[in-house]
Order: sequence, then structure tokens, then C-alpha cells
Amino acid sequence: MPTIPFDRQPPHEDRRRAESFGSDPERYDRTRPHYPDAMVDAIVAGSPGPDVLDVGSGTGIDARQFQAAGCKVLGVEPDERMADFARRGGVETEVATFEVWDPAGRNFDAVVAGQAWHWVDPVAGATKAAQVLRPTGRLAVFWNVAQPPPEAVQAFSAVYQRVLPDSLASMAYRQIAPSRDGYSALSAKAIDGIHEAGAFGEPEQWRFDWERFYTRDEWLDQLPTHGGHTRLPPAKLDEVLTGMGAAVAALGGGFTMHYTTVVVTAMRTGGA
Repeated sequence: MPTIPFDRQPPHEDRRRAESFGSDPERYDRTRPHYPDAMVDAIVAGSPGPDVLDVGSGTGIDARQFQAAGCKVLGVEPDERMADFARRGGVETEVATFEVWDPAGRNFDAVVAGQAWHWVDPVAGATKAAQVLRPTGRLAVFWNVAQPPPEAVQAFSAVYQRVLPDSLASMAYRQIAPSRDGYSALSAKAIDGIHEAGAFGEPEQWRFDWERFYTRDEWLDQLPTHGGHTRLPPAKLDEVLTGMGAAVAALGGGFTMHYTTVVVTAMRTGGA
């Protein structure tokens, strides 16, 4: 799905929306895309050790990937429903927003955040990360940026303009273009926060491109987990899903989504 614009309210201040994803953690974990193994390997290789703190860890999607790469992961997640699911999947998780979370003297080799850093105050988050990172530890925050093919953009836009004409989803599809990096504003805020924290080297941006094919049923299964849909009335969500199902069927029953995983990362400098 294209990026939902965040120009109405800074996302880290919109706690109702930030904590709306836990309404169906099983679906969220089942349908949300993972991250490229090459990205995980690069973060692990660029960190001084295996201890990882996962901010906004959700159901544990990226945490399990870091575990598979040999890391010991602690999650921090504000939604108890998501945290409980992650624990059942083998990810130790504490419930708190990162800004107020108590590290209790613990330190880490990497602080990561998958699809979650925009729900954290960028300056307070970077400052907190610096406090818990060991020297030369790495902060790495990342997002999967979805780019549907042009024919899907046109079809999906028509659905949202008909069913939810004033929604953020409709706005996003109207604005999308093939070369548009939908998360550039979020990346810029992350970089500004790292600069302001004053405890990191110069931030870097990494990009990893990959693709995934979605069948009609797979796409309809994922859609209710998106931020523009988690709080829709059931009847309106059904209307969206019916329209989107017809749109994907008209595309031949499926489509290939291009993803770019965008990473903003910096190394902790200075003493312990």
C-alpha cells in the first residue's frame, strides 16, 4: 500500500492510531511483509555484538528475523495484545512506549525499529537510544515502502475515491507516482532526530529492493491491518474489501508489489 500522509498530526502524538494495530495481532503477524535478510545481515555486521533492542516490536516480525541471525532480542511494545503475541512466538517483550520505558541499567549493541519509528518522538527516541547503546552500537530504523504497479494504483485509487473519498488512503493513492519515495519525510525526521540527539556519527541511508506477488485473497487478508483501515466501521471496511477484491480480480487475480526497504542508521559515538 502507498504511504499514508501524516500531515494532519505528527504520528507519535496520535496514540489512538498508533495502538490500533493490536486489534487482530494474528492477522497482522500472518500478513505483514518481513524484511530482506540482506538488511538484517548488514545491521548485525555493523553492530559490536548480538544484543538487540527492538522498539515498537509489535508481534515480533523483525525480532524473529534478528533471532534467526543469532541475536538476543528484547522487544519494547506499547500494546499488550501485540506484546502477548510476540511472547508466545518466543520474543521477550516489555510493555511501554519507548520514551518512558525503563532500561533498568541494561545496554545493547543495536537498537532497531521496523515500521515503527514514526510512532516515536524522533528526538526523544534517538536520545533514549543513545542512552542504552554501547559505544559503537548501532541505531537502525527501517520501513517497507510499497509501490503497486501502475494498473493497480489506478484500480485501487478508484475504489478509495468511491468508498472513502476523504480518507488518507484515497489521498495517498491520488498522490502516488512510480518514483515517489513515500517515506522520505519520515526518514528526514529520523535523521533530524539523530542529529539533534548529538551522540551519533553521521546517519546513513540504506535501500533494499525486492518484490512479492499477492493473490487476491492474500491482499484482502492484509488490508485490514493497514493504518487507514484498523478503525473503520465494519460495514465500511466490508465495502472497501469488496471493491478491492473486484479490482484485484480484474487485474487477473493477483499483482506483484515492489517494495523498497528504507533504512536510516547511525553509530553511537563517545564513551559509555
